[in-house]
Amino acid sequence: MKLGIVTYQIAKDWDVPTLIDMCHTTGIQGVELRTTHAHGVEIALSSAERSAVRRRFEDAEVDIVGLGSIYEYHDADPETVRRNIDGTVEYARLAADLGCSGVKVRPNALQTDKGIPEEETLEQIGRALGECGEATVDLGVQIRVEVHGRDTCEPRRMRTIIDHAGHDNVYICWNCNPQDVVDGSVRSGFDLLKHKIGLVHINELHKSEYPWRELFGLLQAEGYDGYTLAEIPDSPEPERLLRYYKALWGALVA
Repeated sequence: MKLGIVTYQIAKDWDVPTLIDMCHTTGIQGVELRTTHAHGVEIALSSAERSAVRRRFEDAEVDIVGLGSIYEYHDADPETVRRNIDGTVEYARLAADLGCSGVKVRPNALQTDKGIPEEETLEQIGRALGECGEATVDLGVQIRVEVHGRDTCEPRRMRTIIDHAGHDNVYICWNCNPQDVVDGSVRSGFDLLKHKIGLVHINELHKSEYPWRELFGLLQAEGYDGYTLAEIPDSPEPERLLRYYKALWGALVA
């Protein structure tokens, strides 16, 4: 497995040169670039600008692991869902131009407070994901749905979503939520989703509430050799934090 970072928090204020320099300094191998942040890797980039970003990362030998979007498909308004599907496909075109292999999307809520049955929303999310997966497969860009949302993050609900998606190009981004842990173990939820895990977000490795050694062991047993991406808070000493984080990660995956 490889270690990278999600730019959502710790790197939200870094431009591309700073991001690359910090990866080199700390031995971080790759990044998931979160939309709306200071590095400015967005759909609005021209073809020439996209090529320049791609070359910069390739020359530096830092992987763009994926793009982190905020597209979601649970809304009760069909037009809102359609905009999110269309936006996902456009974002996947950006990912293809940058030479990265995936786009992160998410569910974020149920709509039971509006009288819409849970199953109906889960099916809606899944079908939207399936449409995104079909539209982006020829781009060589995976749709990676994060295990996310107050209610939708439960592995059993995510399994329902994935089953409704029914597409080989739709993958799970395991997110290391407290809801994963049952009697001190993540195995039950992991077993529901392990066949679809294409990316892993990790967080506070020093906290013992999450069974990190078990998770990494389960991933290794499945032959997972992709990225585990640190989604961690910003720090006034980011280099020191990332060096410490990398050392702790190395000890836990050994």
